[in-house]
Amino acid sequence: MQQQPDRRGELGAFLRSRRERITPDQVGLPHTGRRRTPGLRREELALLAGMSATWYTYLEQGRDIRVSDQVLAALASTLRLDRHERDHLFRLAGHAPEPRAAEPEPLAAEVAAVPLLLQPQPAYIIGSNYDVLSCNQAADELFPKLNAVVDRPANFVRWTFLDPVARDVMVDWEPEARGLLARLRTLAGRHPGDPRFTELIDELNTASPQARAWWAQYDVQVRRGGRKRLRRKGGEAVEFVYTAFHLAEQPELTLVIYTEGGEPTA
Repeated sequence: MQQQPDRRGELGAFLRSRRERITPDQVGLPHTGRRRTPGLRREELALLAGMSATWYTYLEQGRDIRVSDQVLAALASTLRLDRHERDHLFRLAGHAPEPRAAEPEPLAAEVAAVPLLLQPQPAYIIGSNYDVLSCNQAADELFPKLNAVVDRPANFVRWTFLDPVARDVMVDWEPEARGLLARLRTLAGRHPGDPRFTELIDELNTASPQARAWWAQYDVQVRRGGRKRLRRKGGEAVEFVYTAFHLAEQPELTLVIYTEGGEPTA
């Protein structure tokens, strides 16, 4: 039988490794003689984090004690942990990671330029929650007002449900919107508590009766390519084939390319 990892021991080792990389100079403490180990002493870290030295020592020793979210947050701040290190700290302590402010997924400049290179084929890159992180002019024209909001990233699900123009553009709006919502649910299940998903889902449930009704049905789908009938400016409906490619470096980011796959209809 595979032995379960000692989370308390891992927590202590993780705290110790991060404590030893913080120098007194970084936190404004004076040098007080020679130090047996690099970085801060346990007593110094405990003082800066607003907790007792004994309690902190117990944590590093891997003792079975309860620790609150507030204490973990104070330790993470004092140790200058980045976002991924904070999440790791909370998980080792048996807590869910701290909720974070919603922020778009990072996209390297050379990756963001890919849709521009695919012009005149409509193309865009979407994040795991359907934020539109990059798109070309052809996609802008095919999906009007998608990028109309200036204070936050465009979002394909939000546009589909909350912008009236989407119902004119999508010839088969209801099945398309249902499928999109089912794919969003699948992706949200991989990111429990992530504000990028919870805030979007709350907005959809508040502002769209259809989203509220369909969300309660718990449909799920995987993200994939397919065919879609879209109405161009001027009224003609065209069938498009769309293909989805996952980025090698960031597999939850998806490049979507549209090509005309049918004859224009009135």
